[in-house]
Amino acid sequence: FLLSLKLENETKGKLQKQICQVVLDHFEKQYTKELGDTWTSVRDVLTYPLCWQYAILLNKFSQSAELENTLSVKGYHPAFQGPLPYLPASLKCYIRRTPGRFPAQKHRAGKLKEYYLLNAASLLPVLALEVKDGEDVLDLCAAPGGKSVAILQCASPGQFHCNEYDDLRSRWLKQTIESFIPDPLIKLITVSKLDGRRIGDLEPELYDKVLVDAPCSNDRSWLFSSDTQQATLRLLQRKELSSLQFQLLRSAIKALRPGGSLVYSTCTLSKAENSDVINLILDSCSNVMPVDISAMAKAVSQEFAFLSGMQQHELLVLPEKERAWGPMYVAKLKKMKS
Repeated sequence: FLLSLKLENETKGKLQKQICQVVLDHFEKQYTKELGDTWTSVRDVLTYPLCWQYAILLNKFSQSAELENTLSVKGYHPAFQGPLPYLPASLKCYIRRTPGRFPAQKHRAGKLKEYYLLNAASLLPVLALEVKDGEDVLDLCAAPGGKSVAILQCASPGQFHCNEYDDLRSRWLKQTIESFIPDPLIKLITVSKLDGRRIGDLEPELYDKVLVDAPCSNDRSWLFSSDTQQATLRLLQRKELSSLQFQLLRSAIKALRPGGSLVYSTCTLSKAENSDVINLILDSCSNVMPVDISAMAKAVSQEFAFLSGMQQHELLVLPEKERAWGPMYVAKLKKMKS
């Protein structure tokens, strides 16, 4: 027992060492103010990777009954079981209460992967988007590609445009799509490297559904920045992110057909990058209205902890012990028909 305690403390020591104090201090100030007492329990999860959980999204294009049996033996259960407004039978995601990571599959040319490891909360924007067969869909900031893959587990879009401006991330996105999507379907997917802020002007009113999974201050990874100078620079630039997010949303609204809907998501707890950006859009764009997603939140409340007091068109997943998903902010808007 003492040995295991010693090992645990050594592991803890290693993990503690990796935490970037500059970032933690910044979060401490900001999130104590924004989240109040809730921040303490959220911080405990974020700063302790040993308790993080990973969900397993099955790939319907490379199904194996064996895998589902293995998962059930290992204590995994389907993530989404409530009466959700939108839950295609083809979307299968497994989670379990205890942490621990299922082995990742290596990329093998010409062979599809059977599953994708992800934070279960990152499927909520996809469920909120409610993509139906034949709809034209734009994933504006698509890398690394998990949400694009999830959309294709749900439905077969008419045309599917996955965009990623960053060069390195764009290559990552292409590799993800090749690893999960079979050949005939890949031909229906357009992968581009456009500046997302310009897509609305280049492709006005072309899409039924748009996902804006915006570049944001990624709370989980920022806490473990190994380079203090880089972390300090990131925190200084953090203020500029909301302006970029606003511009991406404006572009997404232009790219939407009247009657089409849009989902905005980030993986940060920061109010400036979440509710504030959405409120600014609602104030400045008279042709969009909020869409109530509270029924979806209610249906998954067994598995996810949400910040209370949010408006009906938005939700914020808070990482909690045994429900270590998130952070994930999701908001839904609809473009009005003129």
